[in-house]
Amino acid sequence: MDMPRAPRVRNMLSFSVLTPYYSEETVYSKSELEMENEDGVSIIFYLQKIFPDEWNNFIERLNCKENEIWENDEKILQLRHWVSFRGQTLCRTVRGMMYYRRALKVQAFLDMADEKEILEGYKAILTPSDEDKKSQRSLYAQLEAVADLKFTYVATCQNYGNQKRNGDRRATDILNLMVNNPSLRVAYIDEVEERDGGKAQKVYYSVLVKGVDNLDQEIYRIKLPGNAKLGEGKPENQNHALVFTRGEALQTIDMNQDNYLEEAFKMRNLLEEFNEDHGVRPPTILGVREHIFTGSVSSLAWFMSNQETSFVTIGQRVLARPLKVRFHYGHPDVFDRIFHITRGGISKGSRGINLSEDIFAGFNSTLRRGNITHHEYIQVGKGRDVGLNQISLFEAKVACGNGEQTLSRDIYRLGHRFDFFRMLSCYFTTVGFYFSSMLVVFTVYFFLYGRLYLSLSGLEEAILKYASARGNNSLRAAMASQSIVQLGILTVLPMVMEIGLERGFRTALGDIIIMQLQLASVFFTFSLGTRVHYFGRTILHGGAKYRATGRGFVVRHEKFAENYRLYSRSHFVKGLELMVLLICYRLYGSAADDGISYALLSFSMWFLVLSWLFAPFLLNPSGFEWQKIVEDWEDWSKWISCRGGIGVPSVKSWESWWEEEQEHLRHTGFIGRFFEIILSIRFFIYQYGIVYHLNMTTSSRQGIRLSIVVYGLSWLVIGAVLIILKIVSMGRMKFSADFQLMFRLLKLLLFIGCIVTIAMLFYFLNLTIGDIFQSILAFMPTGWALLQISQACRTLVKGIGMWGSVKALARGYEYMMGVLLFAPIAILAWFPFVSEFQTRLLFNQAFSRGLQIQRILAGSKKQA
Repeated sequence: MDMPRAPRVRNMLSFSVLTPYYSEETVYSKSELEMENEDGVSIIFYLQKIFPDEWNNFIERLNCKENEIWENDEKILQLRHWVSFRGQTLCRTVRGMMYYRRALKVQAFLDMADEKEILEGYKAILTPSDEDKKSQRSLYAQLEAVADLKFTYVATCQNYGNQKRNGDRRATDILNLMVNNPSLRVAYIDEVEERDGGKAQKVYYSVLVKGVDNLDQEIYRIKLPGNAKLGEGKPENQNHALVFTRGEALQTIDMNQDNYLEEAFKMRNLLEEFNEDHGVRPPTILGVREHIFTGSVSSLAWFMSNQETSFVTIGQRVLARPLKVRFHYGHPDVFDRIFHITRGGISKGSRGINLSEDIFAGFNSTLRRGNITHHEYIQVGKGRDVGLNQISLFEAKVACGNGEQTLSRDIYRLGHRFDFFRMLSCYFTTVGFYFSSMLVVFTVYFFLYGRLYLSLSGLEEAILKYASARGNNSLRAAMASQSIVQLGILTVLPMVMEIGLERGFRTALGDIIIMQLQLASVFFTFSLGTRVHYFGRTILHGGAKYRATGRGFVVRHEKFAENYRLYSRSHFVKGLELMVLLICYRLYGSAADDGISYALLSFSMWFLVLSWLFAPFLLNPSGFEWQKIVEDWEDWSKWISCRGGIGVPSVKSWESWWEEEQEHLRHTGFIGRFFEIILSIRFFIYQYGIVYHLNMTTSSRQGIRLSIVVYGLSWLVIGAVLIILKIVSMGRMKFSADFQLMFRLLKLLLFIGCIVTIAMLFYFLNLTIGDIFQSILAFMPTGWALLQISQACRTLVKGIGMWGSVKALARGYEYMMGVLLFAPIAILAWFPFVSEFQTRLLFNQAFSRGLQIQRILAGSKKQA
């Protein structure tokens, strides 16, 4: 690892740091510190238990008792900062970036001080006399001037003007940050109503302010041609403030990042990389590694920390050299500012297509003959998501972004301009990773549907008979081939290499074993489902959108209804479909006729199914605590039975959520709707295969010969069920309020009619009890297919007046899915040891550090 020699501070390249901010937390308020969640856990209580040593040191510095802190405003302010420096807040980010200025002043002091001043020490300069402050020739004034000349920090808080007008607490906190850090500048978009020829119109300005005498002082005001917020929020936020940055280099820092003083000392060396020889072209983006600081408590945070660490180290190292396909990934990369502001800026902001705006800066730089390098002798802190729902939302956002990248011109142009090897490297390290993940899941679907169709058609049995008759053992072995796809294990391999390189392979082996015991494979298999679902939906329908993940402290129980809303379409529906296919193959398959063969054949697929169905509850704190289970069921029952309407949010009503889930179908084109219908037809073929094996079909030659008639009869049954649902729905609207007896008689007549029909089928067509269960197995997926087709043809279904029946049928399916998922969780919750085992599993890191995680989960009220 070669690091360039650092020049004197006067001779180094000047640089700026840019941080986009919207409305995230700046400094936690007193009320937020004391506010308790449903478990009685406040932020301050949580941090006291997670960082006990640091809390004791803080109390010692204040020289007071714990209960005396709340009696003094100054101490409360220090407490607010202590908490904010341990979260993912703007306050923490600003403090970290200001280390650059502090480091430059120390280095300039060593460059400029004479022997006497060096003997007096740097601390003497930090406490200058009034005369030194006034004198422009004093060493103190020179250090301040050099630091200001070489370093600029701009926080682009686009809503600061509105927050200030509305009296928002965040505006006051941002002002305090400017006052406490005089070199901090804040850029925002100011909306002003001006009159032009007697007509009022909104005028937009890009404004830069600094803190002076506890007020914000305007430095620049640039009139904009219109509203700057046309595309995605973050890139537009960065683009309008780019003009206020200074120097030859620009470092982009996100809101959830931090810095360290010892790393800030290396910034001079890093900037010298722009003058070093890096091949044919000089570097235009300097890649920097990250230190993930959020992996110390829960297993999920540890998994994400290791995954991210492997990506920002060994991953990007290989991408930069030898593959030469590293781009910008939203990390603390340093841009050649002059190169980029003359070539379209550092962010593309078109709505939808540029959802992952960071990587498009890398695409743009490479397409314009730039060179992107990676350097690991300097690092910047980074916070990651720590709860499963936060992680899933982040994965969904990145997957949607990659779907849009697949459809973008930039990838098309890169593919055409790269040589063959860089083209393949670019593919497999960007959209190809997601496309390959989708192919892995498609392989499972194709394998299961193919084997099931072979079994249901009788072709599998015929092939096995032919092989037995001819003594063809190879054919028999091929028909019973085993499929073991370790989906979760493969994702862990880069982590093993990185941990092995940095901390030794014995440590890596120990960590990988512990991770597997803590269900890392379940987590990564579940994440695979998230990536595949959102990537595939974006490719088919478009409509990618930003998903706010939240950056709070997450060690709390997520309700069943919340998990159901988030994972119903991406995991639960697909998991239940695969489960039905596996059950059907066990019932009708001929190749895997014994339990061992079937287990070997389907083990990895059952692992996939169970991970997709139960990982959100297995990785949910207090997921098997009986009291929580009862509360979750009441909450879910209330949510699914609540009717929607205008203004009713999706978290309150199933109907509102169901409408939101179909939003992508309203904006998709003809091809998207066509493929939705085509994909749903697979259930009809499956239904025919099941009906073909009914006793009433196979018990007679006539039944076998007229199997298509039986299939048509099955559609009559489905039609009859839909008609009954429509009659009940109409009867409820017309009779349930005023004619309750009439409505009950109607339901009784329908029930008697169903019983008589089933009895006739038993008598005339040799129907059996087994046939009924098989029919249910066939009709359930068919009903779901009809729902999917109805949603794709929403306008047509509404036109014929069947949308109410579709909604009622959908509610019934959702209720059944909820019960199927909830029942195993409720059964396990009866056993107290399951909850204790899960807590140890999820928070092994906390237990290893001796933390009182049970007290956090149980709540502070219970400990009072």
